[in-house]
Amino acid sequence: METGGLEWLLVPMQQLVSWGAAGAMVFGGVVPYIPQYRDIRRTQNAEGFSTYVCLVLLVANILRILFWFGRRFESPLLWQSIIMIITMLLMLKLCTEVRVSNELNIKRRSFADFDLNYFWHWSKFTDYVQCVLTFTGVTGYITYLWLDSSLFVETLGFLAVFTEAMLGVPQLYRNYQNRSTEGMSVKMVLMWTSGDTFKTIYFILNQAPFQFSICGLLQVFVDIAILLQVYLYSYYPQKPVSHTAHPGSTKAL
Repeated sequence: METGGLEWLLVPMQQLVSWGAAGAMVFGGVVPYIPQYRDIRRTQNAEGFSTYVCLVLLVANILRILFWFGRRFESPLLWQSIIMIITMLLMLKLCTEVRVSNELNIKRRSFADFDLNYFWHWSKFTDYVQCVLTFTGVTGYITYLWLDSSLFVETLGFLAVFTEAMLGVPQLYRNYQNRSTEGMSVKMVLMWTSGDTFKTIYFILNQAPFQFSICGLLQVFVDIAILLQVYLYSYYPQKPVSHTAHPGSTKAL
């Protein structure tokens, strides 16, 4: 009777834990961008956030969804990609509106200009939507043609997670160039580290495709490297290196 009673209690608890982990997996990735979104709306200043964050995450998650058609993985991972795409489009819409409202007498740029010098620096949100739809259409058509090739499908999966895993590398390089982490939100990096660690453990425990686990570990290592920079440059300040100013980092600051 005792064993039966324990099973009656443990089974619902295991189910709740499973649902909780899946929910955290679906929505956890967008949490760090909520305070960023609120700050931009409050200050009407989007310079602290690089829209290349949106570009990288849109590409990564579109490729991941296409990978799902070739190799069905966990549903929470699919929904995570859908939620992240929606979130990045919302971020793009806000950033574009704020930037344009703060610019005076600036020539308007559009996706239809096909000017690489102004790629991803357009004046209307609809231009970004056109670009995303074009990328989705082209990659979707290529995927449809090569869906029967296991090599193509596995490569697609690797590109999807590798793109996302490289999200912190520009920040790492920027810190190295500046010999400082001044202006970078340490809380945000801590949130990325905890989220990426949870995500990687989830991949391993749920036996997700190996690309997810490998690139998840890589993402954690990049986050840890950024945190090490915080420690080194705080306690052992170094002379800044003269360099040309670059756009904001790939991750939100």
